[in-house]
Amino acid sequence: MKKIFIYILIGLFSVNAFAQKEKSSKLSPNQSQSMEARLVAGLLTQYHYEKIAIDDDLSRIIFDEYLSSLDVNKHYFLKEDLEGFQKYRERLDDHIKLGYLLPPFEIFNVFRERFFERMDYVENELSFDFDYTKDEYLTVNPDSLHYAASVEELNDRWRRLMKSQAIDYKLDDKADSTIERLLKERYSRLKQTIGEYEGRDVFQLYMNTFAESFDPHSSYFSPITSENFKIRMSQSLEGIGATLTTDGNYTRVASVVPGGPAFESKLINTDDKILAVAQGIEGEFVDITGWRLDDVVQKIRGPKGTVVRLKIIEAGTPISTGVPQEITIVRDKIKLDNQVPYAEVKEVYRDGNQYNVGIITIPSFYLNFEAMRNGEEDYGSTTRDVKAILDTIKSQVDGIVIDLRSNGGGSLQEAIELSGLFIKEGPVVQIRESDGSIELGEDEDEEIYYDGPLTVLTNRFSASASEIFSGAIQDYKRGVIIGENTFGKGTVQNLISLNQFVPKVQDTLGQVKLTLAKYYRVNGSSTQHKGVSPDIKMPSPYAAKTFGESSYERALEWDQIESSNYQTTKHINDDILTKLNAKHEKRLEEEPYLKTLKNDVKEAVSQQSMYRISLNIEQRKAENEKALERQNAANELSEKISADPELVNKINTDGEIKDPYLREGVVVLADLIALGIG
Repeated sequence: MKKIFIYILIGLFSVNAFAQKEKSSKLSPNQSQSMEARLVAGLLTQYHYEKIAIDDDLSRIIFDEYLSSLDVNKHYFLKEDLEGFQKYRERLDDHIKLGYLLPPFEIFNVFRERFFERMDYVENELSFDFDYTKDEYLTVNPDSLHYAASVEELNDRWRRLMKSQAIDYKLDDKADSTIERLLKERYSRLKQTIGEYEGRDVFQLYMNTFAESFDPHSSYFSPITSENFKIRMSQSLEGIGATLTTDGNYTRVASVVPGGPAFESKLINTDDKILAVAQGIEGEFVDITGWRLDDVVQKIRGPKGTVVRLKIIEAGTPISTGVPQEITIVRDKIKLDNQVPYAEVKEVYRDGNQYNVGIITIPSFYLNFEAMRNGEEDYGSTTRDVKAILDTIKSQVDGIVIDLRSNGGGSLQEAIELSGLFIKEGPVVQIRESDGSIELGEDEDEEIYYDGPLTVLTNRFSASASEIFSGAIQDYKRGVIIGENTFGKGTVQNLISLNQFVPKVQDTLGQVKLTLAKYYRVNGSSTQHKGVSPDIKMPSPYAAKTFGESSYERALEWDQIESSNYQTTKHINDDILTKLNAKHEKRLEEEPYLKTLKNDVKEAVSQQSMYRISLNIEQRKAENEKALERQNAANELSEKISADPELVNKINTDGEIKDPYLREGVVVLADLIALGIG
């Protein structure tokens, strides 16, 4: 398990005079940006999957989301600012169709003015002589806050914010003078970042907000953003193996590269936020809040074999209420070979019987298109590699677990081909285009490569192609899905360059990623929002409203089309699932490894639901100590379960499997085998 530590804020850099110079300047759009805005508006209107009108309704959405992107926690704008902006709330639709961009730039300039006022307050006016014994609170749920009506009210909000951050230092035995210095240095770095904003940055922010008003997977990339994205993607192949993005003042994990150190560690996932970075086993943590993304990438990257330590807040947990976790990752070069499926065989004992269980882990769905087109015999393919594994182990095992946890997807063709290894033939996925036409992705091979007992492990990070495969296995009643509900991404995107629409323009324009189609299961249900719900549900800290497709306010809706023509198998039925669930529910109440997991999940959910935190240092200390005690107890119990022969026998499964999700997946498979399935 991850070891949890109290988050320590570490200072950044000293005040940059450049930011002071920038305070008085106003940013404004240029003619090229006006032309690009019209192009983006036309492209989204014409080609997006849902023919969304650019009207007053959309204008209100753009307005609200743009303000949120600038000031999500209501720390900068005043109520009077919002009242002044209201004249634009239902006019942005008309403006963007005309390429009129002065309003979003005006809003940004007001934001920057308020931002520098806040930085001046922290630097010159705020008294750091906090009363740590006073019973008061910091509201951390922005939905519970209104915009401050006065500067005095905003000052008090910032005083509480700074006091909360000072308490973190105080609990780490920092002196008061050190706390003041470190906090001022932290915000000086943020001040530098905002001071370096240019017109192209504002345009990128606004156009991306506009694209995301259609759906969360549509976006705009300026030319420099596109280039930096490519650079970061190539850099991700060396270091920890994760691509990063900016989320407000924080760095968020955009994706974890299959086969890399981050993926192999299972300690960091998509949408986790990185708060601080330390070098080596004993290096001091550096707070990266407010850093530019390129600087963060350079801090995390490093030579193969070296250690980097990160402090992260897990996906779905608010920054202000989550207890950061310290993780250690050994940097390495990502080898494509590490992305291929791998397998192991475990001996499992259930009710006096021994079973051999094969566990096949599939990190991603990949296909080397170029090698396949060139006629190479050994081209890379998930399905081909899984077939090779099955050739090796299927005669040795009584059942197989397919582990798709944290598999973010990949090749649609591979999802179809892999499904075909376990069913006779038939449709695997339905793809609906924006014009309503439906294309079937079918397995046309009648051969069933493996016909024995089968379970599939999923979690909230299983997405896209993983959802297509697990949905098909469930719909065909071919196997049992175990774990968490999947992500719920059922849409298809494509990246389009704006230059192809205006070939005479010499300058490099941006790119638009837009949603063009939607996935549906063979039973007609969209995977959008709902994803794939497991037959056997494991405790999960990820509620739909906090993580996954359903957490996006503008996500396309779930819907259903006609079922395709497919023939279910006789492997799984309602009676079998009822029996398996009864055994699973009993273990949830009795077995230590699942009881521990339930407690961990309960604590995580509790952290997510907090809307305020105490600013009394003794109360905060008690809360933190209680959280650490629970985590340490969980760690000790986990080690005891895997080492104590009596507990191993009580659990009645292989003591080497420390992962509670995998352990339960293996136990359910053993129960399935015992029922004579397959």
